[in-house]
Amino acid sequence: MSHTMTALSVALPLASGWSVHSLWMRRRIDAARRDPLTGLWTRDAFEGRARKSLAQKCQRAVLVLDLNRFKEINDTLGHAAGDAVIRETGQRLGRWAEEHAGIAGRLGGDEFAAVIPGYGIDKLRADLFMLVGRLDQPVPFDGRPIVVRTSVGAAYYRKGTGDLSTLLRRADEQMYKAKQCGGGWRIAHRLTVPEMATVNGRRDGRPGTRGEAA
Repeated sequence: MSHTMTALSVALPLASGWSVHSLWMRRRIDAARRDPLTGLWTRDAFEGRARKSLAQKCQRAVLVLDLNRFKEINDTLGHAAGDAVIRETGQRLGRWAEEHAGIAGRLGGDEFAAVIPGYGIDKLRADLFMLVGRLDQPVPFDGRPIVVRTSVGAAYYRKGTGDLSTLLRRADEQMYKAKQCGGGWRIAHRLTVPEMATVNGRRDGRPGTRGEAA
């Protein structure tokens, strides 16, 4: 009995130490997968989680978001102001996605994405209306507000209607159409055929399709 108690007294601190170490490692790994400016998932981490979400075979809405005239903010107010807008937009999106039991990520630059459970087109319309209203609130910076306008595209997923790449592509097309109209949101009604020309596997006109910086 005494040998058993001695063994346990040695093993328990070791097990506890490994548990703490494993938790620390998981937190380090998660931190590496987070965008340092917004706290959202990075592109790779977001896409991995988005694919798992779609694999559940439930209805989902895939969103792509972009800030209107973001370059103008950077050029006129400076990169610190641009960072403030990116940070606040990402945090607003993250809170909204969490409230809707979804996930959100920063794809790069001023482009974001999210996946939320889908409960019908009418519900999605109401959700997008509320999202854009929240994202378009002015961002405070250096004692004054920065006007923000967001464009959101959405693709509605039902079982067998497409993979993540297709859904992101179609949502991106709708985002671009919304941007051309000054912002707001649009929903893709067809998923099988892209509505816009493709260059290098991406929507024509997106950064990176013709040698521009992504």
